[in-house]
Amino acid sequence: MTVLLAIGTRKGLWLARSEDRVTWQVDGPHHPMQEVYAVALDTRGPGVRLLAGVSSPHFGPGVSRSDDLGATWEEPADPPIAFPVDASLERVWQLQPAPASQPGVVYAGTEPSALFKSTDGGRSFEFVEGLWNHPHRPEWGAGFGGQAVHTIVPDPVDPDRVLVAMSTGGVYRTTDGGKSWEARNKGIKAYFFPDPWPEFGQCVHKVAQHPSQPARFYAQNHHGVYRSDDGGDTWQSIAEGLPTDFGFAMVTHPHDPDTIFTFPIEADGRRFPPEGKCRVYRSRDAGSSWEALGSGLPDAFWTAVMRDAMCTDNADTPGVYFGSRSGEVYASPDEGETWHQVASHLPDVMSVRAAVIPA
Repeated sequence: MTVLLAIGTRKGLWLARSEDRVTWQVDGPHHPMQEVYAVALDTRGPGVRLLAGVSSPHFGPGVSRSDDLGATWEEPADPPIAFPVDASLERVWQLQPAPASQPGVVYAGTEPSALFKSTDGGRSFEFVEGLWNHPHRPEWGAGFGGQAVHTIVPDPVDPDRVLVAMSTGGVYRTTDGGKSWEARNKGIKAYFFPDPWPEFGQCVHKVAQHPSQPARFYAQNHHGVYRSDDGGDTWQSIAEGLPTDFGFAMVTHPHDPDTIFTFPIEADGRRFPPEGKCRVYRSRDAGSSWEALGSGLPDAFWTAVMRDAMCTDNADTPGVYFGSRSGEVYASPDEGETWHQVASHLPDVMSVRAAVIPA
C-alpha cells in the first residue's frame, strides 16, 4: 500500500509518499512561493489527479492539475475560475471532487463567497448563480480569514443535493442542482449576535458528512461543535467532553459514521491548544464522548491546525493526518492511537489531503 499526502502551504505544495505511514519521502515545493489553500486528490479515474488552488502574487489565483503525481502541472492560459459579475476572485479556498457517480464534476469554493462547478475534471469552471444571487448574500460577513465558501459537500447519492458552509454566513443547502439554496443553521449558536440563534450569519469553520449515512453531518463552529442526523435541517451540540468548543477542523472516519476527529483550540482570542499540548480528540460514539490522542505528539505546541489541514486516507484501517501553522505535519497509521512526524519547518500549512494510490 502506498499513501500520497498532499500538503498545501502559504509558500507552495509538498507531496509525501509512504508504504507504512510511519516513514515518508517528501518532495517539493511545487508552485514555490504561491499560496495553496486548497488541495484535492481525485481518485475516481484509473490514476490520481492532483488539483491545487494556487495564488501567485504576480499572476493571481487559479487552479493547477497534475495527472502524474506532481511531475508536471497543467496551468491553463486563461483563468479557469472567473466571476461573470462585478467581483474579483481573491482566492480558491476549496476544491472538492464529486462522488464517483459524477465523473468529471469538481466543485470550487472561493473568496468572495461563491461556488463554481467543473464538468471536465477541473480544467474549467462554471459560476453557480443560484448561490450568488441568494437574498442573504449582501449580509454575509467576513471571518478573520476572509469571506469565503470553504466547505463543499456533494451528496453521495443525489447529484442535485449539495451543502456548503462559509465564514460568515453559515450552512446552506441546495436540492435542485444549485438553482436555489436554503440556510440550514437551526441549532447552531452565533453568540456574537444580539439574537444568538439567527437564521444565518453563523461562522461555521468546517462541516463533514459521512458517505454511508448522507443524513449524518458534523460541524466545527466558531465556538461550537455540532451533529446533524437529518441532513442539516437541525443541529445539536456535541461539545461536552471536549476541553474547548473552539477549533477549525472536523474529520469523519471513512468507514465508521460514528467516529470523528477534531483539534480543539483554546479560544478565538487564544489560538493554540489548551495548555499548549498537541492533542487530537476522537469520538467513537458520534460525539457523545471524547478521548484525547497524543502518543507521539509534543506537549509544547503553541500553534493551530486550520480547517482543511486535517484529513484521513481511505485505507481499510485509515490513517489520520494534520499540519500546523508552524509547518509541522503528523501522521497516524492507526486511527490516531500513535503519531509520527512527516515533515517539519514547512511554511504555514493550510490544507492536507491523503489517499491510497497505485504502487
